[in-house]
Amino acid sequence: MSSILIVDDEPQILEILSSYLRKEGYHVLTASEGGEALEIAETYPLALIILDLMLPDRTGEDVCREIRKTSRVPILMLTAKSGEADRIRGLEIGADDYLVKPFSPRELVARVRAILRRMGDYQSLSDLIEMGELTVSLGEKRILLRGKPVETTPNEFRLLATLVRYPGRTWTRDELVEEVLGIDFFGSDRTIDTHIKNLRQKIEDDPRQPVFIKTVYGLGYRFDSPDKSRG
Repeated sequence: MSSILIVDDEPQILEILSSYLRKEGYHVLTASEGGEALEIAETYPLALIILDLMLPDRTGEDVCREIRKTSRVPILMLTAKSGEADRIRGLEIGADDYLVKPFSPRELVARVRAILRRMGDYQSLSDLIEMGELTVSLGEKRILLRGKPVETTPNEFRLLATLVRYPGRTWTRDELVEEVLGIDFFGSDRTIDTHIKNLRQKIEDDPRQPVFIKTVYGLGYRFDSPDKSRG
């Protein structure tokens, strides 16, 4: 049974979401403060965290940053802020999806299913892909650059895994949204740009002149093999 942690300081939201998710067969844990959420995240093996942006002891963004230091568990952020800049900031610090309040509990359940389904797509893969100094293990969901681990969010890993499996192929943003985030993703296709920016910061020596992940202007992105990028 997959365990999901809901972090929100509103008892009614905790009660409603817990009820919906339990009916779907999930094991639900709850926390009303950020500190409590971090303790649970360190103690229990979680499949997903639903994290409110506004908490009484610290912000959801701070909690997300702390979790991302040690874990790639998917994080669905809840917020009353609907601005694009707020969503992008959340994605940059490691959130996998954003849901703006007020929302339908059924929509949240649908997003939870979609996130967990995307995570499961890579469980059976054991391929090891080596591209020069970059190694991607699809089965272990692990990235190495010059033999050293590269920490990524689940969506960043899925994006890189998609690109490296088809080197030289140009992907449009819409194609990457469908492949990485799912056809039921509700946000902007510019979300892909944020993930690409984050990946370049982690695997490129000079993110402004990328060797691996290239922009195909007017179309989208492609991953270049080392031999091609040197040519």
